[in-house]
Amino acid sequence: MPHTHAPHEDDLDTVPPPNPVFHVEQALLGALLLEPHRLDDVSGISADSFSTAAHTALYAAISTVPRPDPAEHAQNTTWLDRVLATAREQARGLTAPYLHALVQVCPWPSHAPAYARMVEAEHARRRLQSAAERLIHTVHDVTLPHPVQTVLGEADALAAVVDDIASRFPPRAGVLPRTTEPPPSASASAEAVEEEQLLLATATAHPSDIEAVRWLLPGDLTLPLHAGLWQCLTTLARRREPVDPVTVLWEVQQRGLIDDGSEPGEILHMLAEPAGSVEHWGERALQRSLLATAEHTGRRIEAYAGDPANTPFQLVVGARRALTDIAAVRTRWQHATGAVPSPQRRPAPATRAGPPTTTAAHTARSTRATR
Repeated sequence: MPHTHAPHEDDLDTVPPPNPVFHVEQALLGALLLEPHRLDDVSGISADSFSTAAHTALYAAISTVPRPDPAEHAQNTTWLDRVLATAREQARGLTAPYLHALVQVCPWPSHAPAYARMVEAEHARRRLQSAAERLIHTVHDVTLPHPVQTVLGEADALAAVVDDIASRFPPRAGVLPRTTEPPPSASASAEAVEEEQLLLATATAHPSDIEAVRWLLPGDLTLPLHAGLWQCLTTLARRREPVDPVTVLWEVQQRGLIDDGSEPGEILHMLAEPAGSVEHWGERALQRSLLATAEHTGRRIEAYAGDPANTPFQLVVGARRALTDIAAVRTRWQHATGAVPSPQRRPAPATRAGPPTTTAAHTARSTRATR
């Protein structure tokens, strides 16, 4: 007789097995249910440290319900019944058989502090992953007109999480995450390409203004050709040599940049159409660079935290190294805008910022600096 599938049987096959921390949490809760006095040996965690709502509610109940007399607790389930009733106020699915199962799966109640340390470590990984995800979402949020301030606020919030984890798990020197880092985003928007072309053309027409944007680096531009052209322009300006589309094209040839498929005539045409001011377009390019750096930093830390093989020590070292990239471009942004550094880290903002608006809108606002 052919086997008849029960309703939703196939769906159950797709449910992933619990993570190791789920079993660790069960062992810890079982130890505390069996020997409530072990709660005095547990530190570094709270109800929010647990990975499921049921475990969160159960730990909160264990922590709040007055402890029983040890001798009485060994004779009856009165305290367990109180804990269950309290926990069910937050997690109605909890049952008495589950509490008894937790007691049975705990191998050694005396190991409760070790179990708690494991729960704390996993909670730290989830916190770091969540903070990195918020940073990434902030970069792509299009609802605010001032994205940089909000992105830097989220970066500060992420750094604060890293500092807190470091205080709980002091990093060990030289212990880096083994996770493969995600590659940088290679896409360049049409808006970025257009604005960078305006930057290059305007700098070619007004090379004396290049000195005022020393905070802009070739790596801030999105295309390799644009980065090379900016390097050529800054080199010529530093040497105090003549700067015009022809001299820049010659410098480009000397650096081998034409070999990438760019047509000389196209470069000459691009460099002959200035508009606005060098400082304005340079600031726009630096803003994009800061947002892109923040996104890549978030993705790096997200990848580290998403790898359960990384210890909290490795997460701290890897995250701090990734955050230095934001710090470097942030310093240049402050030089570019005259912004005063915040004296302390700010909490994560409730709203998130987005990429710049259209080129046309910014071109209109840049008339203040137009020659």
